[in-house]
Amino acid sequence: MPSARELRAQIKPLITQVDGAEAAARIDAGALVLDVREPDEYSQGAIPGALHIPRGHLEGQVEGKAPDKSRSIVVHCASGFRSDFAAKTLQDLGYQDVASLTIGFNGWKDEGRPWAVPKTLDTDQRNRYHRHLLLPEVGDAGQQKLLESKVLLLGAGGLGSPAALYLAAAGVGTLGVIDMDVVDASNLQRQILHNLDRVGERKVDSAKKTLTALNPDVDVATYDVRLGADNILDIIDGYDVIVDGTDNFPTRYLVNDASLVKRIPVVHGSIFRFEGQATVFAPYEGPCYRCMIPEPPPAEMAPSCAEAGVLGVLPGIVGSLQAMEAIKLLLGLGDPLIGRLLAYDALETSFRTFKVHRDPECPACGPDAGPIVIAEYDELCMPHPAQPPVTL
Repeated sequence: MPSARELRAQIKPLITQVDGAEAAARIDAGALVLDVREPDEYSQGAIPGALHIPRGHLEGQVEGKAPDKSRSIVVHCASGFRSDFAAKTLQDLGYQDVASLTIGFNGWKDEGRPWAVPKTLDTDQRNRYHRHLLLPEVGDAGQQKLLESKVLLLGAGGLGSPAALYLAAAGVGTLGVIDMDVVDASNLQRQILHNLDRVGERKVDSAKKTLTALNPDVDVATYDVRLGADNILDIIDGYDVIVDGTDNFPTRYLVNDASLVKRIPVVHGSIFRFEGQATVFAPYEGPCYRCMIPEPPPAEMAPSCAEAGVLGVLPGIVGSLQAMEAIKLLLGLGDPLIGRLLAYDALETSFRTFKVHRDPECPACGPDAGPIVIAEYDELCMPHPAQPPVTL
């Protein structure tokens, strides 16, 4: 039987080998860097942007994580030995333009080329997010991105509760929760962040206890204030996605205008009795809230859930959809509900999707729209203007 060195000698004429300069040129031209070292080696330093698949897992994982077999690939290990075998394997799998870095990562560093210590998941995190790591669309890089992401939840009520729980469980690193209400016994039929022991407690404090107990990786920022024109731009600044669980038109218009100013996508949800809706407002990419509802309906045509009731399970379904859409936006997955309104009827168990187009005459996001003014809209569709905005 030939030795490993003899096998390497046999495959060398069959593969492309490149030095540091040629590898750098390929990378600058868009080549994928594939690091086949072991996890402990990778954690000590890597070429920026490299895809890490240990050599022993290459055949089983590479086609899921690098599906484009026509893309140029520069594969490397520590010294060039394992990468030669990896390059031959990739060729056998049908990859068309593969090169092995002869000097390996050690030589790359010695030449003074760019490298960095990557952020990696610790043992507890790898266990916690194991099912995510198995998904090629998420993997280590996606999970790390979730941990670095920030999502603001408007309300710790019926919609905010399931959305917050699933976002926390998924490992979204920072969750902001804004709500100025206290936990009431009547909330517990649907607001699953809270429990009987917390009746009378501030909702944001109750939410923080639940979310940090679920996942200690998550930093929960609380805002026990009324969201208004005087503070909204400061509060939403720095967040990647806003999950809207409010229950009144003034706040929705306010959030819409502020999100356009800050260019932050809003995952919108609403519920009423046995029906729910969800959509995504991506600033200047799809329609905004004003495109969909230019003017609020009369107050008598838009009763709140406090007046008309809501089945307790319904916000769990719609809030979960909102969490899913938020994660899709954060990871760039799939086809978010941009320009589409998803309507759910619980009694029929039916989902319907409606197209929503940008309004060229929209006063907020239309091409001829003037400067956006952040203002209060409490006079709009508010049967009790003295009351603060309500969360579902």
